[in-house]
Amino acid sequence: MTSNSDKNITANDRMYRLANVDTASLPEDGGPDFNRLIFSQSPYLLQHAENPVDWYPWGDEAFTKAKTEDKPVFLSIGYATCHWCHVMERESFEDEEVAAVLNEKYICIKVDREERPDIDDQYMTVAQLLTGGGGWPLTIVMTADKLPFFAATYLPKTSKIQMPGIIEVLDKIDGLWKNNRDAVLENCSQVIEGLKKAAEPHAGILENEAVLSKAFQVLISAYDNESSGFGVAPKFPLPHYLSFLIRFWKKSRAVNALWMTEDTLKMIRRGGIFDQVGFGIHRYSVDKHWLVPHFEKMLYDQAMMVHACLDVFQATGDSHYRTTAEEIATFVLKEMRSPEGGFYSAWDADTNGVEGEYYTWTRQEIFSALDGDAAGVICRLFDISEQGNFEGRNILHLPVPVQEFADKEGIPLEILRENLEKWRITLETVRLERNRPLRDEKILSAWNGLMISALAKCFAVTGEIRYREAAESALRFVTTQLRNPEGRLLRSWYRGNASIPGFLEDYAFLGWGLIQLYEATLEREYLAAARKNCKELLKLFADDEQYGLFDSGSDSKDLLIRKKGGHDGVIPSGNAVAAMNLIKLSKIADDSRFLEEGKGILRSFIGGIEENPITGLHFLSALDYLSCPETEVTFSGRIDSVEAREMLLSVHKRFIPGLVLRVSEGDAPVLPKRDKAETVVQVCASGSCRLPVTDTAELERLLDEIA
Repeated sequence: MTSNSDKNITANDRMYRLANVDTASLPEDGGPDFNRLIFSQSPYLLQHAENPVDWYPWGDEAFTKAKTEDKPVFLSIGYATCHWCHVMERESFEDEEVAAVLNEKYICIKVDREERPDIDDQYMTVAQLLTGGGGWPLTIVMTADKLPFFAATYLPKTSKIQMPGIIEVLDKIDGLWKNNRDAVLENCSQVIEGLKKAAEPHAGILENEAVLSKAFQVLISAYDNESSGFGVAPKFPLPHYLSFLIRFWKKSRAVNALWMTEDTLKMIRRGGIFDQVGFGIHRYSVDKHWLVPHFEKMLYDQAMMVHACLDVFQATGDSHYRTTAEEIATFVLKEMRSPEGGFYSAWDADTNGVEGEYYTWTRQEIFSALDGDAAGVICRLFDISEQGNFEGRNILHLPVPVQEFADKEGIPLEILRENLEKWRITLETVRLERNRPLRDEKILSAWNGLMISALAKCFAVTGEIRYREAAESALRFVTTQLRNPEGRLLRSWYRGNASIPGFLEDYAFLGWGLIQLYEATLEREYLAAARKNCKELLKLFADDEQYGLFDSGSDSKDLLIRKKGGHDGVIPSGNAVAAMNLIKLSKIADDSRFLEEGKGILRSFIGGIEENPITGLHFLSALDYLSCPETEVTFSGRIDSVEAREMLLSVHKRFIPGLVLRVSEGDAPVLPKRDKAETVVQVCASGSCRLPVTDTAELERLLDEIA
């Protein structure tokens, strides 16, 4: 079998080769050159198709073989752009000695966590119960009945400081399996009991809004006053924290909620975590100062950061945040969009086995790309030195704001900005000639739903038609390519093949996109599609006995326990997004069932959130939307006129936390002396309705009065 470390073959070239193998001519086990993963439709599994490990995909065949041969199952979970997954593959799964032990004593299964978040979440919970932590690659050892008894993350081939080697671990587990099976099975029983407890949410009451203030106090305590953001290294962007803070600021006028949000976004935009050349945001910063990123670029991070930036733009009117959102959208449309219209999942951190090589620069490379004066300005602006700030190379970042740099250098700001954009394009062109990191071209319904919502919001706030067209194109892709013949939404698409029944987050995030498209366009078809989506969601994921939604559908299998997930991680939970969707639709469409379902979801999780508010900030945003005063804006008459577009844009340029946008079913009312008005808008707030208006200036005056 072949190693994946050949420096002359890029990761994208290798993936293309593996995806185009003529599998019809291969035996069931993959033959001498491959293992069974060569038949997979997952880029991550295909990456391991040439390992000497006798990998199986998740399925009955592997577990039946484990039972027949009385062997434990070695489960490895990761994803295509995971740096430490690559490291463990190079060190262990490509190694003949390690493969010999695995093949002799275990049945080995690979799972792509992005394709199967249900399996990943279940066994990640196991890892947290057994070890107190988690991460990827996730390593689990279990029985043929899928009962886990050992968990770890990355394991080196040979022992390192406080880290045992994989062969040592495998031999010890094999000894326990053969000589002390009763102890192993007792451990399984304890793990399952812990898993059952973790699967149920902790309910509470919705009437106590003090939880919002408690969450704010927790965020103040976690805030890094020196470098912004929350917590210590590694530091994640956590844009839904920022969106919650903007809501809380609007509700309470707590100025520190606003400045924490603004400072964090400004520092992220200036930091190495933001790609200063090609735009887009990397996954997280390994240091507390936002300088050294983990260089992966995930689609969901781009979408969530667009939302946060636009929330702050709406709240402050500062165009800096709109620009940042549009820069991220520019990257996504250029580098993550498929020819068919859907959005790819991620870009890898590694190039030629080296993390960050594609994104970093030497001073000499800058001077080779630009003339001397321009190169000198770029090096001073982005702190590029001979010694570098990352393994002898430079991560571009802005130690000071561009305005401050311009003042110091005596360069007019507008001239500097014009030149900077010209130089950036030159550097980007040079960088495109390098070997590029792997692009994971798997298309996921959930993440596309997030991106659809982000692009729809971009259109709503900016009026730029390209964002609407991209959002609608992605929606058409999901609608046509990620549905089975019965209409069931599917999770994943890769190279023309869609697979795996969709999970709660797929339906919830797609619903978010549909609602955002309705709000951005006022097209009734999107409202109807959002309502249909919510009905399907409730049918598949609702609990017949109590509120709260299961993460996996009623047609799911393979799981020990159906879990109701309510923990917001780097993206909100499916339950939190579903609650917001249901409450929004209940207000827009006056649907009491949706309201009760949305409130029921909130109620089922709020007890746990009160104990640890930072785990449920999107839930709290939904709670705030439920309880805050409504601002009803109803459009009548033509919604496709220039006047209608201008008036809708004026609504979306403001942060209105209780906004309910409606379209009247009838014709526009005939107003005194304005009987020719094509579009009429009425605003109702604080228990009263204002007189209808017919032009943007009048509408803006009304909106300013109630802000």
